Amino acid sequence: MTPPPEVLEVVPDIVELRRSIHRHPELGLDTPRTQSLVLEALDGLGLRVRTGRATTSVVADLEGGDGPTVLLRADMDALALDEDTDLDFTSVESGRMHACGHDAHTAMLVGAARVLAARRDELPGRVRFMFQPGEEGWGGAKVMIDEGVLDGVDAAFALHVSPNLRTGGIAWRRGALLASSDEFAIDIVGRGGHASSPHWAVDPVPVACEVVLALQSMVTRSVHAFDPAVVGVSRIRAGTTHNVIPERASLLGTVRAVSEHTRSHVLDRIRQVTDGIAAAHGCTAELQIHEGYPVTVNDDRAVGFMVDVARGVVGDAPVLELPSPMMGSEDFSYVLQQVPGAMCFLGACPPDLRNPLAAPACHSNRMVIDEQAMATGVALHAALAAGYLSRGGSFG
Repeated sequence: MTPPPEVLEVVPDIVELRRSIHRHPELGLDTPRTQSLVLEALDGLGLRVRTGRATTSVVADLEGGDGPTVLLRADMDALALDEDTDLDFTSVESGRMHACGHDAHTAMLVGAARVLAARRDELPGRVRFMFQPGEEGWGGAKVMIDEGVLDGVDAAFALHVSPNLRTGGIAWRRGALLASSDEFAIDIVGRGGHASSPHWAVDPVPVACEVVLALQSMVTRSVHAFDPAVVGVSRIRAGTTHNVIPERASLLGTVRAVSEHTRSHVLDRIRQVTDGIAAAHGCTAELQIHEGYPVTVNDDRAVGFMVDVARGVVGDAPVLELPSPMMGSEDFSYVLQQVPGAMCFLGACPPDLRNPLAAPACHSNRMVIDEQAMATGVALHAALAAGYLSRGGSFG
């Protein structure tokens, strides 16, 4: 389906905006250049705009008539890696790349603001545009919530581009869409000594190895197969040379789960397994857990509404139900903990690839998207907001 004329009219500008953001990616909660570009792009639309205090966020309200408030969200930050694409607008910032599509998210939301501002008189309520830094591990959504971004909000929606879906298509799921993400650090503490005399030392290295294997067995034997978790140890570090038994062996890892019940259970079991194995070998264990993003849970009614709206927007492009949650994580989860809403994936597979699964995925140094998908993103954002308000704040 060809996007409506008002959407096509804004596409050249938002593509230019996306490329400008892409050339100069910013990290974490401090994205002043991107914030400035967003403010400039929103200027003249008659929005009530405010910026964050603890982060470089932008919140813009489009006031229609009396009625509910619907929030549309885009994230603005990039990732800490070097870009390896041949784009004309490749990143010029060393060690920084928009490898997750946030540049497109921001530009699409600006486009939606322009489309909806032109239809202000038709909107029986308020649209709040949430431009958020710090999604990539910094919890920017939580910072903005603490500053009041959800005050008075009745529903919330977000889109996430995916190069592994056909351009313009939508992938969705009721309930858990994305996993929680937690990190752990374990130090196994023994007693150092000479490598020739392990009986005079307490070697933490084999104990650390046993912990790694036991954590994998713990998942397969104590976690329900249809309420899964992933526990991965991604770094092991111990010792300084070949003939010294070190005092410590350190592990770093991550935990992913798709329900809060399993998440809590696994974090508790990590402590039990680690303490037990360390004690059995005369070591002690020091465990630190950093709780990251919660499970991203779509509201069933909001997803049904989103899918109905999407089918009217995307035309012949696929609208696919995901068979299972994705094990990535998202801080839009904090928003969905407080207000009903939904997130879906927007297909943006590069046009030269027949098989979307062959495309470099999000977080790849070679990740690229089909910018034609941005028109669909603008149209879907606008249709979700207008449709929700026209129903008086109902998903039915």
